[in-house]
Amino acid sequence: MTSIYHSGELAIQQRAGVQEAAKALSHIISQIVKPAAVDFLRTQRLAIASTVDTSDRVWASLLTGEPGFVQVVTGTVRIEAAPVNSDLLNENLRVRDEIGILAIDLATRRRLRLNGKAQVQPDGSIYVHPKQVYFNCPQYIQRRHLESDFAQPYSLPSIQDRQTLSEEQQQKIAQADTFFIASFHPDAGADASHRGGNPGFVKVLSANKLVFPDYSGNNMFQTLGNISLNPNTGLLFVDFERGSTLQLTGKAKVVWDADRLAEFTGALRVVEFEIDRVIAIAGATPLRWRFGQYSPFNPR
Repeated sequence: MTSIYHSGELAIQQRAGVQEAAKALSHIISQIVKPAAVDFLRTQRLAIASTVDTSDRVWASLLTGEPGFVQVVTGTVRIEAAPVNSDLLNENLRVRDEIGILAIDLATRRRLRLNGKAQVQPDGSIYVHPKQVYFNCPQYIQRRHLESDFAQPYSLPSIQDRQTLSEEQQQKIAQADTFFIASFHPDAGADASHRGGNPGFVKVLSANKLVFPDYSGNNMFQTLGNISLNPNTGLLFVDFERGSTLQLTGKAKVVWDADRLAEFTGALRVVEFEIDRVIAIAGATPLRWRFGQYSPFNPR
């Protein structure tokens, strides 16, 4: 029987010594959107999309909307949310149809990954034909509550496009407790995932280099498996209180060196990320979230 995992995922699983655990979990990955996933998607307000541009760079994009902006119609996932004009999502999909979607409910710490092929419709909506659909565990998700009564006027987005991080951007990343990561495999397609920890879990080494820990997780290693074969990766930092985003694209590398692991409590591996381009968008979404509590799984 052909493995549901590709060679990069299998190699990381073997090095981590979790082949049997990963094999036991493979049954949760489906090609169809099951009823529990249908119900979950129709209530969501936040999703992350992973796409690839014409230069093979990988990007993570923020999508938000009213409940039902992501819904399943006869097996196809329809997304009715237009990213801000400077976001490359729709432009990428017109030349590369692979997409990875992470729908995440910060208040309940539930998340669903959905990877497949996408088509941008004339009205701007996106239809996704699923290849992989599965729920993830709630580990490392900080609880946040959507402020549905947010009533301040929504201003037009303001965009900065840079090659490296500004001092202010470095400070924001160094204080972050959450980011999203996009990766891509030529055969398996695009994937979007979540990373979380206590503030400071992402270290800024320079204006164009970050490093962050990889903690114990579901042992399937979709993200690290992709990175092991294709270093092109995208990161997305969201300012949940102000609605701004910071999109980074660059190259990632998985590091297993014990001396490097010692820099991070609870790290089983670390990931180095070199930045090629930075897009900062103020006013990327009108939604705001109030912090609730840190995940009890965060290493301390």
